[in-house]
Amino acid sequence: MINKLKDEKVIKDPIHRYIHVQDTLIWSLIQTKEMQRLRRVKQLGMTNLTFPTAEHSRFTHSLGVYEIMRRILGIRENTNGWAITKDTEEYLVALSAALLHDVGHGPFSHTFEAVFDTDHEEYTKKIILDPHTEVNQILSKINADFPMKVAKVIDKSYENQVIVNLISSQIDADRMDYLLRDAYFTGVSYGTFDIERILRVMMPFGNTVVIEEKGMHAVEDHVMSRYQMYMQVYFHPVTRSAEVIVNQIFRRAKALYLKGYQFKHELFLLIPFFERTVSLADYLKLDDDVMRYHFLIWQEEEDSILRDLCSRYMNRKLFKYCDYDPDTDSVFYEKLRQLYQEVGYNPEYYIQIHSSSDLPYDLYRPGKNQRLPITIKQKDNTLMELSECSPIVKAISGKTKTDIKIFYPEDIETKATEKQMIAIKKLISAHKRSKL
Repeated sequence: MINKLKDEKVIKDPIHRYIHVQDTLIWSLIQTKEMQRLRRVKQLGMTNLTFPTAEHSRFTHSLGVYEIMRRILGIRENTNGWAITKDTEEYLVALSAALLHDVGHGPFSHTFEAVFDTDHEEYTKKIILDPHTEVNQILSKINADFPMKVAKVIDKSYENQVIVNLISSQIDADRMDYLLRDAYFTGVSYGTFDIERILRVMMPFGNTVVIEEKGMHAVEDHVMSRYQMYMQVYFHPVTRSAEVIVNQIFRRAKALYLKGYQFKHELFLLIPFFERTVSLADYLKLDDDVMRYHFLIWQEEEDSILRDLCSRYMNRKLFKYCDYDPDTDSVFYEKLRQLYQEVGYNPEYYIQIHSSSDLPYDLYRPGKNQRLPITIKQKDNTLMELSECSPIVKAISGKTKTDIKIFYPEDIETKATEKQMIAIKKLISAHKRSKL
């Protein structure tokens, strides 16, 4: 039974103008505590320390992905092009998976995951499948196996791969929303592209999604927008400096706990993560506010490293950085660590190599990856992979872009002697000149 709301709900949105909710299931899912938690998880983590207006949440992004999916399925509704009409369960599977695709994200998601060995996609599936969650209880009202169908879309094993590709591919609802939304809230123009055109040239072909030939240039623009957003926003070195500091905070707090250090304040919400005994209920208690509370109170700890790192993050006293090549700069790295250790900084926490990599557009290479390429349907119904049609995309296809930097504190006056400061500055200046 597909229940519709008596009155359509309309939510204002700066990216899509309006988000329309017509189904009782979707409106009920939005109200769940698991979805509402996403209001307290920033979409871009620490990027607001670089771009101050990047304060949007994973909640608004999730609504945006849902709206794009709703529009995609509606565009070809009269011709039944997607074979997914509004009166079918398959339609609700697609909309539910789009809305819930990020429900398992935690605070500072990727940085937190690296230290505590969590996986947001696994937690997304757990939230969908666990009978104790409000999300599962609402999905189960459709029928007993409906939650499993939605979970299978998330892990890409769902039988209808068209739905999977619409949510997770190289041109999907998730990617289109986060590029436009992140560009808008950071205030940059790199991530803009003609989404209306792309939605109208997407079409099913067998068990996959293809792009009509007339829409190829709009897709080119989308791919290049993603490339620019990664290079100019997501990999911005100031944001990465904040990520390095937060990573070191998590590492230090965990190491102190495991050594039996007595914290001044109780750590009830974090103990399961330190002890690797995390339940779904434990995981769902965490959000950005919880973590920032701990950063705040840890500024009063006796441990000088934890106290200093938290103060640096909370007051935006970030590390400086310079380029690093592991093939040629190992001597510089070791010398820098030595000098900072002599000053009194533990290099394990204060000298950090950080690498960011992205594959702007991937070709499909059997046996090497599972990323499906963007496929262009020619007028004669033959299919061509995008880089075969586009010299622009071909120039960046299959080429991983990697940027490696070394991060270090520059404000060392209170600990270093004048001689030590001169030695450190000379070493760093010489290194930077060698990169020119």
